[in-house]
Amino acid sequence: MNQVLVGSVLSALSTGLGAVPILFMAKSLTHRWRDVLLAFSAGIMMAASMMSLIPEALRSGGFWALVIGLAAGVFVLTLLEMTVPHIDLEHTKSGLQFDEKAMLIIAAIALHNLPEGLSVGVSYASDSSSQIGNLIALAIGLQNAPEGFLVALFLINQQIGRLKAFLIATLTGAVEIVTSLLGFSLTSLFRGLVPYGLAFAAGAMLFIIYKELIPESHGDGNERTSTYAFIVGILFMIFLTQSF
Repeated sequence: MNQVLVGSVLSALSTGLGAVPILFMAKSLTHRWRDVLLAFSAGIMMAASMMSLIPEALRSGGFWALVIGLAAGVFVLTLLEMTVPHIDLEHTKSGLQFDEKAMLIIAAIALHNLPEGLSVGVSYASDSSSQIGNLIALAIGLQNAPEGFLVALFLINQQIGRLKAFLIATLTGAVEIVTSLLGFSLTSLFRGLVPYGLAFAAGAMLFIIYKELIPESHGDGNERTSTYAFIVGILFMIFLTQSF
């Protein structure tokens, strides 16, 4: 339990860590750097899914456990995507009143973070928890950092103070701690759920990669640079996987 608590807290608070630069820098971020960060995160999550979550799910539960769990992860993310509006933080229009728009974006980001917390918690419940759990927590944390920066940047552009924007961005990631502990508790009590949970985490991460991170990193004419960043992210996670 101590490991999952530390891992989930560090992963979740990476959202706030990503927002730290907003306290000191100007209210701008080039599209190129934004796309590079998103694509790098996508590469990290892809390698974590393909080299840690999916192999462990296959080893502990077999092919059909992988299929069922992965399909469940994709289904839940699809349902979430259909019920929670997707908001492009770089191109949000000002048609809503400030308070309504800000609350909508904060709620949407927080809800989208819930499956990521589950992924971390389930990973720590596997037989190879010390390795897989730490790697998945790192992968999710690295993905959370640019997200936290963009949330804080948006809030500052809506005339919210820098410190307040930083705290709100941090809180949107903190919801992952609760779902991480929930995922760990369920799969620890019911060991048969572990392979399904690992596959669920892989499905959720693959959905986020292909539906969110890759399209957003290719939307401003930086496709080639983003592709390189994606590959570097994959190699970075493979290096970590082989080193620890």
